[in-house]
Formats: sequence, structure tokens, C-alpha cells
Amino acid sequence: MNQTLTPSQPHSATQAALATARIAIVSANWHSEVVHQARDACAQRLQHLGAAPARIHPVEVPGAFEIPLMAQKLAQSGQFDAVIGCAVIVNGGIYHHEFVSTAVVDGLMRVQLDTGVPVFSVALTPYNFQPSEDLQGFFRTHFVKKGEEAANACAETLAAHAAVDALLGEAVTA
Repeated sequence: MNQTLTPSQPHSATQAALATARIAIVSANWHSEVVHQARDACAQRLQHLGAAPARIHPVEVPGAFEIPLMAQKLAQSGQFDAVIGCAVIVNGGIYHHEFVSTAVVDGLMRVQLDTGVPVFSVALTPYNFQPSEDLQGFFRTHFVKKGEEAANACAETLAAHAAVDALLGEAVTA
């Protein structure tokens, strides 16, 4: 999700879409000092774009692998207009991270296709993630950017869905 469009001011379509939207941000507690940077930046950006703070709901799960099921539960409830998942999937020198990251992203895609609720991923597998302070600082900063990008994508997607819903609701005259 490399969003190049980052408007400095929210436009009316995104503001309108976010004004009544209820959004869940599911974050993994594994490496929470990094993951919560994405969660918090995402929530702040959503508010800047027009979402009411009371309509943004953080939900925590133990790790990345648990995010798709929680996203499914939230999406199927009919109470959320979008779900955003945030996690660090550590490349620990074995291929486990590849299986987990594939399962998480595939699971999130399945949730959105099965429910019709937009789902966004900030589940990242940083290359050479190490617990050193220099790298931790780099990843904390990087996750802020990714959280903001997810918020931008969420706002634009909700606005696009609202526009298509309006189009589909128009009477066809021939």
C-alpha cells in the first residue's frame, strides 16, 4: 500500500464518507512499541480527514496471525464500515515469517471479499528487523508513515464506495 496521494486538506467526499463511518483498527501486541505507532498515526490521520474520535475503535490481539479472524468478526457484525490491521511480522532468519505474512494478507483479503467491508493491511515484514535502538527508531518512524497511508487509503476507499453506492442507487432511464 504505497499511497502517493496524500492530500494536505481532506476533500468533501472523504469528509462526508468519514463523518458517519465506524472504523476498527486491529493491532497486534507483538512488538507493540512499533505497531502502535501505525495504529495511533492511523487514528490521528482519520480524525484529521473527518472521522469522529468516538467512531474509531482500537482492538488488540496477541499477534499478526490473529488479525484476520478478528477482522472477520468485526466486519460480519455489520457495525463497521472498514477494518485496518496493524502488525510487525518478524523475519527471524527462518521462513516462518513468509507463511505468517501470506496467511495474514490472504486472510484480510478474504474477509473483505466475503463481507463487502473494506479491509486494509499495515501488516509488514521489515527486512532485517533487529531489537537495536537505531533500527527500532527507524521502524517506529516508518510505521507512522504506513499508518497515515492506511488512513488515506481507507478514507479514499470509503468515499469511492459511497459514490458507487449512489450511482447504483440511481434509476436507470433509457
